[in-house]
Amino acid sequence: MNGVTGTVLAVLLSLVSAAGYALAAVAQARLAAAPSTPSGRGALRTLLARGQWWWAVGLNAAGALAHVAALHYGPLTLVQPLGALTLVAALPLGARTARRRVTRTEWRGALWTLAGLVGLVAVTGPAAPGEALSLRESLVVAAATALLIAALAGGRRAGRTADGTERGGVRAGGLGHATASGVASGVASALTQTLTAALTLGLPGGSPAWWQTAALALLISAFAMGGLLLSQTAYRGGLAAPLAVVNLSNPAAAAVLGVALLGETFRAGAWGWLAAAAAALVAARGVVLLTTGAPAPPEAASPPVPAQVRAGRAPGAAVDPAAPAAVPGPGEPPAGAPSLAGALGGALAPVPEAEPAR
Repeated sequence: MNGVTGTVLAVLLSLVSAAGYALAAVAQARLAAAPSTPSGRGALRTLLARGQWWWAVGLNAAGALAHVAALHYGPLTLVQPLGALTLVAALPLGARTARRRVTRTEWRGALWTLAGLVGLVAVTGPAAPGEALSLRESLVVAAATALLIAALAGGRRAGRTADGTERGGVRAGGLGHATASGVASGVASALTQTLTAALTLGLPGGSPAWWQTAALALLISAFAMGGLLLSQTAYRGGLAAPLAVVNLSNPAAAAVLGVALLGETFRAGAWGWLAAAAAALVAARGVVLLTTGAPAPPEAASPPVPAQVRAGRAPGAAVDPAAPAAVPGPGEPPAGAPSLAGALGGALAPVPEAEPAR
């Protein structure tokens, strides 16, 4: 296969991968926004029982396989930037499922985030092929990552109103869960590289025992599934901003591991560090625009106020036949008729007192 054909196949597979990841993110966001989706205990059991969740898992797996296949035919410098198109594809898809249009602020935020992500990926690749983590380093990284994920995802939860709807802090908490999701996925990729080296007998320190290889596989599965569940929780605060943070924190976590443990460095030396810092600022600007540009989710409508409550009686209370009948005064609506105050707020609006019959 010549170079042109391989490049074309790499581009096509990268686009398929981006589309798969985008469709999976939209499916997860729709599932997270469903009123019947629980957020506390029993949430995982409920997700596993839903076909939409498994569709999202399958789409994520398809995107990952297409990404691996694209890397087989094309260089990392071509495939990784094309993977950033996931955000550009997910933004209109998510808006279409919500039956709205993408705002100009969202488009600007997506472009800023895309530029920062491409710049970050362009300078964070290894200047020379790096080595895999040793088993001891893998365990240390796994423990430190678990503590970091617990700190990011264990933030203060949003309060709930009387009718069970969430209020305040949902989007801020979503960005924390999105960061934890990207970190978990990035560490899972690094551990996968270690497992591959172990299976090919190229792991530093010699060939591992079978139980050590099994432990690596369990850690990879735990971090991969944890990243998926954390992104599911993050999408409760929206789609665009959490997805952008996931796509940013994943290569950032991989870059930190490469620089700290594998002897890698940014391309172009000190200029690469400056370029990475500038790209991070550009991407952060895009995340802020995506957070502020997305429309707020509609608030739940207040339940109607029963006529007995409007009349000053408790619901279900017996009506005294000897009591005088309530006759509406001048300018008051008939009893039982919906009032403007009840339509706008119900219980918070003052209720006119009924005058006794004359």
